[in-house]
Amino acid sequence: MPRAIWIIGFGIFAQGTSELMLAGLLPELADDLNVTIPQAGWLISAFALGMLVGAPVLAIITLRWPRRLALLAFLGVFIVGHVISALTDSYGVLFAMRFVSAFAYAGFWAVGGSTAMTLAGPERRGQAMSVVAGGLTVATVIGLPVGTWIGQHLGWRGAFWTVAVLSIVAAVAVVVAVPTLRTDEPPSIRAELRGLRPPRLWLSYAMTAVSTTALIGTFSYLAAMLITTTGLDPAWVPAVLFGYGLGALIGITIGGQTADRFPRAILGAGFTGLMLTSALLALAAHHVGATIVLIVTLGLLGFGTNPALNSRFAAIAPEAPTLAVSGNVSAFNVGITAGPWLGGLALAAGYDYPVVPWIGAGVAGLALVLWGLDTWVVRRVQPRSAPVEHASVG
Repeated sequence: MPRAIWIIGFGIFAQGTSELMLAGLLPELADDLNVTIPQAGWLISAFALGMLVGAPVLAIITLRWPRRLALLAFLGVFIVGHVISALTDSYGVLFAMRFVSAFAYAGFWAVGGSTAMTLAGPERRGQAMSVVAGGLTVATVIGLPVGTWIGQHLGWRGAFWTVAVLSIVAAVAVVVAVPTLRTDEPPSIRAELRGLRPPRLWLSYAMTAVSTTALIGTFSYLAAMLITTTGLDPAWVPAVLFGYGLGALIGITIGGQTADRFPRAILGAGFTGLMLTSALLALAAHHVGATIVLIVTLGLLGFGTNPALNSRFAAIAPEAPTLAVSGNVSAFNVGITAGPWLGGLALAAGYDYPVVPWIGAGVAGLALVLWGLDTWVVRRVQPRSAPVEHASVG
């Protein structure tokens, strides 16, 4: 695997740490900025909104830029946003910088993902995307607890400074390792927009959004469920969440190694496993041992589908290699926003925490239905003699 792909993955790790770390810093932020904890929580929503909007917009704006220049521009904006965030005393300024930083991060995701698949070649797209998306997984395993620890001991501003420094290191590495990738024939925006026409592309976006909703909705309330329903000592919650992250890392590794050969099989098995694991988690939420095992399994199955979800667009929409990936980034963030919202609605209605994985199981079932529809569409349009499982058909 080219070194540049690992550098792009590191850039995702550096920026992804910022996406996750605020979950553990809300009390400190609220106290320092004189806002409520729910208002501090809106800073997470601002980041998700920036990701949702930024990916397609920046993919279009920078479509004809050399790939290295685009990546460096996104990192530059992200770094400036975090320096301003670390210096400000204004909640409004911090909110705006969260949106701006996420906007740039989304562009890095879209351009970085398409660049990684170009460098890897058609036979290793899934492996390339497992490395890129693995940066976020490592941020889940390491970045979230470390960022929280830094914030608790050095203040929340220290966490922002740390992310800024990591992003500077990523920018230097991009300069050294990522090629310019300037084409003699600049890509056409109209051609890329036309390339977004295939119905299967939008069906794939729906699978991404729905499966992410199922996973993140449950994940968002795991800590509260472990303490309130399972009866786990709060001191052990970080260790269990580390187990979730470790499962996610294993899942994305396995998914990356198999996504190029068996893309639809990985999705079918992953969605089925996510549905069953979520249901079992809801049933076993009062039993500590079973709950811990199921949480690790949830991370493994939930993230195991990511390489296939990320790499299939090169085959489905070959005329839109950048915009197709950016659309998937937006779809992921639709799920990141919708999952906690659905769980919050149920909890606000008076249900106990096990209702959240039940919702996750139902939503994962919808993802499985979408996968079945996608498989039916492929088999209908494919010649009978052609193999069903092949990376070229997504």
